[in-house]
Amino acid sequence: MTVLTVLPYPNPFLRRKAAPVESFDQGLKKIILDMEETMADRDGIGMAATQVGLDMRLLLLAPVAFDRDCAADAPNIVVINPEIVWQSEERNSSEEGCLSFPSVYIMVERPDAVRIRAQDATGAFFEIEGEQLGARAILHEIDHLNGVVMVDLVSHLQRSRALKKHQRNQKELVRAHQKKKRRE
Repeated sequence: MTVLTVLPYPNPFLRRKAAPVESFDQGLKKIILDMEETMADRDGIGMAATQVGLDMRLLLLAPVAFDRDCAADAPNIVVINPEIVWQSEERNSSEEGCLSFPSVYIMVERPDAVRIRAQDATGAFFEIEGEQLGARAILHEIDHLNGVVMVDLVSHLQRSRALKKHQRNQKELVRAHQKKKRRE
């Protein structure tokens, strides 16, 4: 398994609408394993294929987003070609983070519950419903597949504060990487 590079915002690939998955083969299974390794490496609860530069409607969700008491080794939920079937009218605001915006958290309003229809790694159809954190994780990752990022969903002021923090964080990462290279 390989840890993939997570694309940081504003990489233009994050603005792409992902293509449907049509081939449920060994290549797809390898991609899923690599994405799982990457999500675990980054302590994420969700990840979309577009975040690692893959043009496919594929996302992963950690089971802890649906059940905080689940076993630590419970398998991730593989979601392919998701379609939103239903969203609640009730909404709530809660803090969201994103692997493409490391260490940036903003308040985002979303539906409190959602149900989607999707395919698993074998191509079989299933439905899953999420409430609160589960709904937030599902919708956040589907947004990625549609070229939408979390800062698109907030006020101009929140967006500019989040982007400034993100730019500072990215500069710090570059400096730390350069410092490490000089020591090597």
